[in-house]
Amino acid sequence: MNLKLLVVLLLLSAPAIAQQTLPVPLNLQATYAKGTRSETGQPGPKYWQNTADYDIKVSFDPATRLVKGTVDITYLNNSPDSLRQIWFKLYPNYYQKGGARASSIKPEDVSEGVKIEQLSINGVASDVDKLRIDGTNMPVSLRRALGPRQVAKVTVAYSYILNKGSHMRTGEVEENADFVAYFFPRITVYDDIDGWNTFAYNGSQEFYNDFGNFKAAITVPRNFVVWATGDLLNADQVLTKKYAQRLRDAEQKNGYTTIIGPADLARQDITAANARNTWRFEAKNVTDFVFATTDHYVWQATSLVVDPATKRRTRVDAVYNPKHKDFEEVTKFGRQTVEAMSYTFPKWPFPYAHETVFDGLDQMEYPMMVNDNPLDKREDVITLTDHEIFHTMFPFYMGTNETKYGWMDEGWATIGEWIISPLIEPKMVDDYGVEPYACAAATEVDVPITTLSTQQSGTAFFLNSYPKPALGYLYVKDMLGDELFTKALHTYIRNWNGKHPMPYDFFNSINAGAGQNLNWFWQRWFFDGGYPDLAIQSVTPEGVTVAAKGSKPVPVDLLITFADNTTQKIHRSVAVWQAGNTTVTVPVEGGKAVKKVVLGSTYVPDNNKVDNVWEGK
Repeated sequence: MNLKLLVVLLLLSAPAIAQQTLPVPLNLQATYAKGTRSETGQPGPKYWQNTADYDIKVSFDPATRLVKGTVDITYLNNSPDSLRQIWFKLYPNYYQKGGARASSIKPEDVSEGVKIEQLSINGVASDVDKLRIDGTNMPVSLRRALGPRQVAKVTVAYSYILNKGSHMRTGEVEENADFVAYFFPRITVYDDIDGWNTFAYNGSQEFYNDFGNFKAAITVPRNFVVWATGDLLNADQVLTKKYAQRLRDAEQKNGYTTIIGPADLARQDITAANARNTWRFEAKNVTDFVFATTDHYVWQATSLVVDPATKRRTRVDAVYNPKHKDFEEVTKFGRQTVEAMSYTFPKWPFPYAHETVFDGLDQMEYPMMVNDNPLDKREDVITLTDHEIFHTMFPFYMGTNETKYGWMDEGWATIGEWIISPLIEPKMVDDYGVEPYACAAATEVDVPITTLSTQQSGTAFFLNSYPKPALGYLYVKDMLGDELFTKALHTYIRNWNGKHPMPYDFFNSINAGAGQNLNWFWQRWFFDGGYPDLAIQSVTPEGVTVAAKGSKPVPVDLLITFADNTTQKIHRSVAVWQAGNTTVTVPVEGGKAVKKVVLGSTYVPDNNKVDNVWEGK
């Protein structure tokens, strides 16, 4: 052991390194004092979260796009607080005249928003003409405060016109095909950090909802099939015998089943012969409920065992217009994604009974449902499919607050896409977002990842939600190794699935699961400014010295070409920068003259690549 190596090892084990702490905002420190969260990464002894169960009865007419229904909500106040009002979200008011929007919509898509026709809480009716609706928020004062452990019974009757164009995660896809999301009044989250989530939805930042149980009865005209979050309870009543049997077969077979094909569409014998059919669904312990309906899409399905211990299966669907040929492989891509998630990364049994990819106009995820647009390139179809399905774990299973912390879900979907896409197509190299980050790092738009998503837009929002956190997760995975990283990630999942983790719950859970204090990396990658930039400083027969010109720690990847044209690849994880050093010397094969050295690799962004190649004279 040489002296330099001894000094580095001593630095790595120094108490100052081991005890490094992260800066915690005062409002988040307060959760430790209250006992709702803990610095171990586990929920605190006094952790709580409120729940809302929904019984939805809705009719939808594709011809007029009228959504009309009632929703009965059972809201349980698990907080220690007495609530003097309840805040509701009316997401369709994104399209309301005068609404605040992050991007413009077509004039013909401006609507009157949600019409509340009746609202009562614990039997006390509100004067709907006096409701204080502000964009997507609707606070309703209570005549009697809702105390701790008390239940509010809420009934709302409402209607609105689904948007025809300006598709923002929901709306008409084409004539007689609709993806209907955020379609019912819901109670917003009241949590131990912010109280009521009063941030108004403007189409940019995504969502934050409580876990609950959903029952939905969705009435549509004859020949329209409905797909939705949750299990279809009355397949035999809404589908004719042949198609109900195909659905049952698909749920039990490893192969691929065409539940509805082009010839079936022509016969129009798929649904029950009533003028209108009511499709009944149920979903338990999920954060949202959506549905899609059409009378002219084909339906392909497959299923697989996702949990060997229980033999539980997940059905994977592709529902699409048969003219969109790119969707013909989506069932296969979806199946491969669910399989990879269950057995490879994150190596956790897929948590839901089905995953349905619907041919829509967006690229958006929902519990058990995906709204994906057609694409020209096969590689893009693969990455879009696995990215959106990966969201099943983050944010839905983990309940993260996408509104504030976009990186806690989009970053995971991005690394999931990077890892799973080459498993589906081995020739693929998916480097989504890496080069845009390399170019924009440390410019005015590049702010720390932990900056709230509500304070970002445009390039900053993209960088901090997608490539930057994904690279951070990837580097920790590389540093710990697959086995230990999986153990650490599973610690986080076990601690927080079905709950609402904040960023420090993630950092502390990974630290605990890994048995290491990784705060040195969390600080430099997630909290600090700076940029990634490595350079070849010198080359000798004994080794290559690499200098970190930027402050962001990234792996060291070298391709050495020797005078005899043989090559050597060398990789070092970000751990080589843990001690705060700005150079590292990497030994090469002894006794051979070096002709050329190339520094860098696909997942190592570099702000200035001019010094990444060395050639001997």
